[in-house]
Amino acid sequence: MKKARVLSTAFVCLMTLSLTVSATNARQAEQEARDILDATGVKGGFVVHIGCGDGRLTAALHANESYAVHGLDKDVDNIEQARKHIRSVNLYGTVSVDQLEGNRLPYIDNLVNLVVCEDLGNIPMAEVMRVLAPKGVACIKQAGQWQKTVKPRPKEIDEWTHYLHDASGNAVAHDSVVGPPRRMQWVGSPKWARSHEHSASLNALVSANGRIFYIIDEGPRDSIQLPPKWTLIARDAFNGTILWKRELPEWYNHLFPLKSGPARLTRRLIAIGDEVYTTIGIDAPLSAIDAATGKTIRTYEGTKTVEELISTNGVLFLVVNPDRERVDYKQENANCWSERDRASKRWGWDATIDELTAVDAGTGEILWKHESRIVPMSLAADDHRVVFHDGEAVVCIETGTGNQLWRTPVQRSTLIPTGWSPSTVMYKDVVLFSGQKRSLVTLSVSDGKQLWSSKLHPSGHFCPEDIFVIDNLVWSGDIASARPRSTGMFTGRDPHTGDINREFSPDVEPFAVMHQRCYPSKATEKYLMPSWIGTEFINPRTKEWEIHHWVRGGCFYGMMPCNGLIYATPNACACYYQSKLDGFNVLAPAAKKKLPALSDAERFQRGPAYNKIRVTRNETQKKSDWPMYRHDTRRSGRAGTK
Repeated sequence: MKKARVLSTAFVCLMTLSLTVSATNARQAEQEARDILDATGVKGGFVVHIGCGDGRLTAALHANESYAVHGLDKDVDNIEQARKHIRSVNLYGTVSVDQLEGNRLPYIDNLVNLVVCEDLGNIPMAEVMRVLAPKGVACIKQAGQWQKTVKPRPKEIDEWTHYLHDASGNAVAHDSVVGPPRRMQWVGSPKWARSHEHSASLNALVSANGRIFYIIDEGPRDSIQLPPKWTLIARDAFNGTILWKRELPEWYNHLFPLKSGPARLTRRLIAIGDEVYTTIGIDAPLSAIDAATGKTIRTYEGTKTVEELISTNGVLFLVVNPDRERVDYKQENANCWSERDRASKRWGWDATIDELTAVDAGTGEILWKHESRIVPMSLAADDHRVVFHDGEAVVCIETGTGNQLWRTPVQRSTLIPTGWSPSTVMYKDVVLFSGQKRSLVTLSVSDGKQLWSSKLHPSGHFCPEDIFVIDNLVWSGDIASARPRSTGMFTGRDPHTGDINREFSPDVEPFAVMHQRCYPSKATEKYLMPSWIGTEFINPRTKEWEIHHWVRGGCFYGMMPCNGLIYATPNACACYYQSKLDGFNVLAPAAKKKLPALSDAERFQRGPAYNKIRVTRNETQKKSDWPMYRHDTRRSGRAGTK
């Protein structure tokens, strides 16, 4: 009995010591993870731990839900031990572990935010840099000390801080890496937008400092009649990791008809550096939000019901209407097209007086106000001037003082419905304004004098028409309708004279069998990206077309080209539904260097049960069994029973 008590006491002491050591190891791993994350400055995203060992540090690198962590190890026993630990702390899923083979990391280029490794072994540092996203960090232990290496952001890629790229309204990214899609960068949810017959699910999307931000209705896809769940979401731009979410308790009526906008919702969101600017509610004041955490930094006084906002040089220019009443929409027509026409006219622009308000983004100080009618989506700015249409004329205001510099009468459409709106582009020393369908007026930015006017090619389908300035040419394309009504011809004009300097038709059959997609086109410095049927890539210099009917964005917003990638938003479109991609798809161009394909031997992994089953067929299968689809390997589809 005494011996048994001694053994029992020894066992308890051993278990206590084991638990103490385990707890100590866990605390050490957590402290080391905190030190690594603090030193590298990585606040969320995709973390890779090479040589994960027992998985304690791997799990600890999951500091919060903003992180996804992937451990790699060459040792099978380490992998099993790491997986056991990760399961024990209920993190398996957001933290996972796989076996590392050879000296190549199993990731696409520019994907990972943080690589942690004590010993790279035969993995070259160049391979680590390949998989790191721009501004990603490698934390490698050398001589007992963690060494930090940051991958620079290439000058060849651009951000997309506003609905139409920036405050100028010229929807052209200064991004020479974006190109025809050849690879998937990442895929996100939801798989479908909520409805084709009602308001688009995604209202706005922008990108800054390696992150993307968007406003989307996450309500149930089962029925659009179920309540909405409007949410502001932040993801890492290069791997799609969800960094944070903010619920928007009150937003625009999600039952508003299809193809009716309202267009102004796209300009409720911008991102500059590490701050996001939007309203946390349809009639709420403007807020500045920390881009890394989603927490509110400041709320701007005197900005209740911001309808549009743009920003240049640290100043926010807001269209504010504190007296704006909410749209009390109720469906009256069963036919969605009739309801679209009714609602878009009924709640079209009502020519009320707004306040153009200039606010210091950093302090919230109101610099000046200018009361005027402001036509929806006509606001644009450069470093020195902000322009808009007041219903009768284009007005130019000095950004620093709020003083009116000039006012030039320019005709506009009598009706400004909720979906379609005018287009304004500021480019160097000219202002381009399209206030009537298929028309363009060009003014001098210095004095407002009209330089020239012309007809635009037909574009846009219940959305703003396309105007781009690329290579110092003003471009428009004939893509509004199906062929042969629309020809696909693109015309480039001199911005100062209106002279046609370049013009060409498609060099391929575009198979344009229907109208343009229900959102404006986008562009980069290298490619026009019209939304005719899918996502066409047109090189205006070589006049070459490349068509991609299998990918498109969602109605209302469309696509976003930046960060060297194409962001195709979730859609509810029935066109080409048998072949197009679904979900939130982010596409990459062809890789600069093609990696060699893995051999069958490298791809094949032997599991723990491999070669251990030593029984005959009669012992494993009865005549009454149906062990696989189509019954057997011959796919006979026939049971052995009588």
